[in-house]
Amino acid sequence: MATISAVRVEFLEFPAVVTSPASGKTYILGGARERGLPIEGKFIRFTGIGVYFEDKAVPSLAAKWKGKTSEELVHTLHFYRDIISGPFEKLIRGSKILPLAGAEYSKKVMENCVAHMKSVGTYGDAEAAAIEKFAESFKNVNFAPGAYVIYRQSPDGILGLGFSEDATIPEKEAAVIENKAVSAAVLETMIGEHAVSPDLKRSLASRLPAVLSHGIMV
Repeated sequence: MATISAVRVEFLEFPAVVTSPASGKTYILGGARERGLPIEGKFIRFTGIGVYFEDKAVPSLAAKWKGKTSEELVHTLHFYRDIISGPFEKLIRGSKILPLAGAEYSKKVMENCVAHMKSVGTYGDAEAAAIEKFAESFKNVNFAPGAYVIYRQSPDGILGLGFSEDATIPEKEAAVIENKAVSAAVLETMIGEHAVSPDLKRSLASRLPAVLSHGIMV
């Protein structure tokens, strides 16, 4: 059996296992890393992103990807697409390293999601309305260092949003968006073809081979 370990990104701790009061489910950490940008010759880390799964994700992904190496997985887009579209819940935690206004954060997320949906032909009136609801959810939110947004993605396309000022998972979701294309686009922009955090993709690829081959022990 493989052991799932916690990951530290700057001062942020991503536990190996979390339970969400909002869903009542337990999730294991697939991987976590920072997102940042080069500014004036220096790489500035803005957020840490952790991707969690229901434990039934392990047999689901193992059916196709068991035995693959980290090097094989990190260069295989279909592996990440199978995570995004897999028949299991995902919990994504985006924690802030630097202070950030919710409107500023959501604007960038929305731009990336809309660009992706337009590129694959899944953006229409329903998606535009869902994106507006997404923006409204962040309207009065401001993130201090350590605060985070948590996304719950269900296999049937429901995207739940929650906000926390510390390491605790919120008991109730602040918003629920029922749009499969928008829900998938959020994770696609993080670990898909044009990922905002290539290091997060590498983290998933480095941690999951042992889990897929040997199962999990937490």
